[in-house]
Amino acid sequence: MSVARPAPAPAPEPVSPDPPAAPPHPLLTQSWLDLAFLHWAVDPADVAPLLPPGTVPDTFDGTTYVGLVAFRMHRVGWLGLPGVPYLGTFPETNVRLYSVDEHGRRGVVFRSLDASRLIPVVVARTAFRLPYVWSRMGIERSGDTLTYTSSRRFPGPRGARSRIVLRAGGVIEEPKPLEHFLTARWALHSGFFGRTLYLPNVHPRWPLHRAELLECDEDLVAAGGLPAPAGDPISVLYSPGVPVRFGRPPARRP
Repeated sequence: MSVARPAPAPAPEPVSPDPPAAPPHPLLTQSWLDLAFLHWAVDPADVAPLLPPGTVPDTFDGTTYVGLVAFRMHRVGWLGLPGVPYLGTFPETNVRLYSVDEHGRRGVVFRSLDASRLIPVVVARTAFRLPYVWSRMGIERSGDTLTYTSSRRFPGPRGARSRIVLRAGGVIEEPKPLEHFLTARWALHSGFFGRTLYLPNVHPRWPLHRAELLECDEDLVAAGGLPAPAGDPISVLYSPGVPVRFGRPPARRP
């Protein structure tokens, strides 16, 4: 008597710096501006328990990464309505991991998203079950030098913080494959009432710049349940930003 074997999981979709087709009726619109991308290599075994069901660590040459990404969220809007200038505009710093699901779709998984506006934090936590937290935050610019600061208010761990200072450099004409892997992400995966939510997004190809990290003092990565980074990040990038559209979750696949 033969025993049916489960079908093998599909190979991950290719990493593409160019976006998929734009959603015809976006769920959310926003812009991400003045981004600092910091990344450290991390053991996939440390990441796997932190991912939602049905996803595994996405790897590049056998290694996965944790990202600390600081930026300005600008004019979040719902259902095609104009973006909100005050409540929809605020600094944000997130800790993110890299995932691939059982359908081969690549994405990011957020361990935390610090933001300075309380109402958007409450809405995101309630509507999408995303781990937003309310923090005191600031972004200052002096010439090509940007300073991003964050200190957590609620929920905890209260006082978890980050301070990133970088100097933006020249445009990267041909990003390396790893730089595409770390930045060209067209969806997020998130636990959502016992299942895994897949939320697609589109935006123009990232305009990426080299960047010099002048200072990094943070404990957000460790607060997200990961080993504290040892040493300098292996990748430091800057982007002036992109406009973004989030589509609706696709129908559940069998």
